[in-house]
Amino acid sequence: MLADHEVDLVVITTTPDSHFTLCAAALHAGKHVLVEKPFVPTAAEAKELIDVSARAKRLICVYQNRRWDADFLTFRALQAQGKLGRIVEFETHFDRHRPMRPVDTWKGTLSMSRGGGVIYDLGTHLIDQVVAAFGMPQRVTAVFQSQRQDGSEEPDAVTVLLGYEEGANEGLLATVKAGVISLETHQLRYWVRGTEGSWMKMHVDVQEDQLKAGMKPGDKGFGVEPEECAGWLTKMEGGKPVRHTLKNVEPETYGALYGAFADAIQRGDEELVPVKASEARDVLRVIEAARESAEVGRTVVL
Repeated sequence: MLADHEVDLVVITTTPDSHFTLCAAALHAGKHVLVEKPFVPTAAEAKELIDVSARAKRLICVYQNRRWDADFLTFRALQAQGKLGRIVEFETHFDRHRPMRPVDTWKGTLSMSRGGGVIYDLGTHLIDQVVAAFGMPQRVTAVFQSQRQDGSEEPDAVTVLLGYEEGANEGLLATVKAGVISLETHQLRYWVRGTEGSWMKMHVDVQEDQLKAGMKPGDKGFGVEPEECAGWLTKMEGGKPVRHTLKNVEPETYGALYGAFADAIQRGDEELVPVKASEARDVLRVIEAARESAEVGRTVVL
């Protein structure tokens, strides 16, 4: 495949510990690369691949598809319109009730040192959303837990606090949380609080389940969640808080990521890459700081 001159793009969806070798091989062969998250296990490896891609004059896009979750796009619209005012707290959750550790996929067996574990699986998505919305934090405080208590050395839950101390987001606290012992009928997905309003959203984006069921981007109803899953926007009206149902914006769907990357390749413009390797490297920097914080029991300054 790498020797085939008709192949322009290689998509890498293997386990994280193989991403570096396969990405480097594809770039050296003159191919553009779309690689699953987590990009690679370390920020140092990410930097090396960025350098390789620059020398090869080929593009890398990291599949951080959760930026195209309809509810995250709904938040981004609220943020852009200023409907929440100055945001002081942003929570993004992937909490589930899965008391048995999966043993048939890398997600349940691959160690953190090789790009496995909850911080690289779910945490990558959540931290990427925070960085995409607010930029890099200045302080990272993390707690890793073993909620299952099944004897595994690898934690299965994580809480990461990302502190912003300068710029437009000064004073913001972002919370990234993923747990496996959360028995709820309506799992919290987002809770955002600002000076002018609050937005709360339950349930995870529907696209993954729809894909598993055989739907595709472009199919009628793809990415559209049931009305009962809509979020709530709370604003002050007449001196008291009033909650309104707020449906998601029209979904762009995960197909938008592919379309944007195809456009970047055709134009040869790295700035058009929808999820740049440098952005994925910055997320890995936050993950590494979170791992350090959890290990030493203190806040890490970036």
